[in-house]
Amino acid sequence: MRERMMWRTKPMLVMALSSMWILVSGVLAAPQEDKRKLAITGPTAADADFALQGEYLGRMPGRGFRRSSLGLQVIAMGDGAFSAVLLAGGLPGAGWDRATRHSLEGNRKEDLLSLASTQWSASVRDGRATIHGSGGGVVAVLNKIHRVSATLGARPAADATVLFDGTSVEHWRDAKVTEDGLLMAGVMTQMPVQDFYLHLEFRTPYMPYARGQARANSGVYIQRRYEVQILDSFGLKGVGNECGALYRQQQPDLNMCFPPLSWQTYDIQFTAAQWNTAGEKTANARLTVLHNGEPIHSDRELSNKTGAGKPEGPEPLPIYLQDHGNPVQFRNVWISFDPATAQPAQRCRLFRRRLLWRR
Repeated sequence: MRERMMWRTKPMLVMALSSMWILVSGVLAAPQEDKRKLAITGPTAADADFALQGEYLGRMPGRGFRRSSLGLQVIAMGDGAFSAVLLAGGLPGAGWDRATRHSLEGNRKEDLLSLASTQWSASVRDGRATIHGSGGGVVAVLNKIHRVSATLGARPAADATVLFDGTSVEHWRDAKVTEDGLLMAGVMTQMPVQDFYLHLEFRTPYMPYARGQARANSGVYIQRRYEVQILDSFGLKGVGNECGALYRQQQPDLNMCFPPLSWQTYDIQFTAAQWNTAGEKTANARLTVLHNGEPIHSDRELSNKTGAGKPEGPEPLPIYLQDHGNPVQFRNVWISFDPATAQPAQRCRLFRRRLLWRR
């Protein structure tokens, strides 16, 4: 598909959103001896490492079709330590070949981040990543970008029920809302569900010291049985317990995780399991999931409940947004019970300074 370029007259503004979890300047207070629980819910409260973390994209030298893109995902690990992955072809969902990835490690000294592996090295500063080959020569210069899901801000379908738009929690049990109108994890819909199309937007906190399942954990439990995992899995491989996975049952086709504190989207089309009058299952549940506008599960069959989900059965159950102890936040949540009316575009937008690329 051809690239379209449009110049924007104003740079994209990043809004810092506060939260009821914020106790001191956007930081969820943690004991001094356990930094792993530190959770930052707004960009203005983040440390110097946060400014370097993120996605970088550029092209290697060459002409015409010989020019190939490189993507770099830089992950803050706390106290100036970083890991990163260099991706051939571009970024996930934006050119990456889905196979070639090189891991790098490094540290920040003042405003310069130096990363290295046996084959590659990178210097990151002021929104640019300079990539060097094993011989020391410059291979490419990448620019920091901020990606936005194609379905971010999606308007409800004509027949949809708006579950949460920041003004009411009438459709939820045990709902808690931040001062700036964001829904907190740990809530369940009042209504049970069968077949549906669900759109929701979520934001994971910045937890640089946390690792694995302790790093911004939540999940969308469909019928309280089938979990689509939410986790800060930015830069990881996308295995069966990471973001987008059908927890411990099926890994996503692609890890489409954006960096923490970015608004992300799930668009989920679900068909419930079928049962006969004797209570025997005659057809498995199926679902399609778009993460940040890209398909990560396509008409996937669910052979059983996932992880700690409720046992399967013919009775419909609610949707649960899991509270796993981390301040994951939600907004713009709506559901349609006629899935055919709500098919989102499957394109992502790339913002780089004033330049907009649309795939």
